Amino acid sequence: MAEPEMVIFDCDGVLVDSEPPANRVLARYLKRHGLDMTLDQVMSTFVGLSLGSCAEIALRDHGVRLPDSFVPDIRRLTAEVLAREVKPIAGVRAAVTAIARPACVASSGEISKMRLTLGTTGLLDLFEGRLYSATMVARGKPAPDLFLHAAAAMGADPARCAVVEDSPFGIQAARAAGMLAIGFTGGGHRDHARDAGLLRDAGAAAVIERMAALPDALRFG
Repeated sequence: MAEPEMVIFDCDGVLVDSEPPANRVLARYLKRHGLDMTLDQVMSTFVGLSLGSCAEIALRDHGVRLPDSFVPDIRRLTAEVLAREVKPIAGVRAAVTAIARPACVASSGEISKMRLTLGTTGLLDLFEGRLYSATMVARGKPAPDLFLHAAAAMGADPARCAVVEDSPFGIQAARAAGMLAIGFTGGGHRDHARDAGLLRDAGAAAVIERMAALPDALRFG
């Protein structure tokens, strides 16, 4: 594959270290409604998915029907926690500058959540006007719809795009879109030794632990 002309970043766990606090909120909510899972179980099951997909899995795999208010409840509770606790992933600003090519964000989260986390961490200016959400497409990850939508909106050829993702679902979505997939394990919910293999198995061409390694990963795949 030729060197990518555009880079699509996932948000949670790639640009902002939001997965641990957000999934603590989700774990507490699930327990209150009859689905008792550890934080590790919640993260291994739901990270990378839309809230709608989380509700579907709770019912399909665990027999727990979550309240109709599940999605707005979690959005509200998570926003309250992230406004206090979210931190930037180290080295993001330097990495985005170093790759010297168009970049955007495509996340399972809604636009308001991206604006909150990127704004709180001082990263929003890097991607202003280039935020894309799974709420904009028919199918979330691991379907390719979101990444194809982002590429079309940016006027980019999917075959010349790279995606930086922290979840197997996101890596699968990138590969289904015909894009180069780069795994990232630098978030607080990831352990490189434990998780790099999972991302490679999902289709990542390379897995990096630090944002400083991104330019070389894009160059050599």
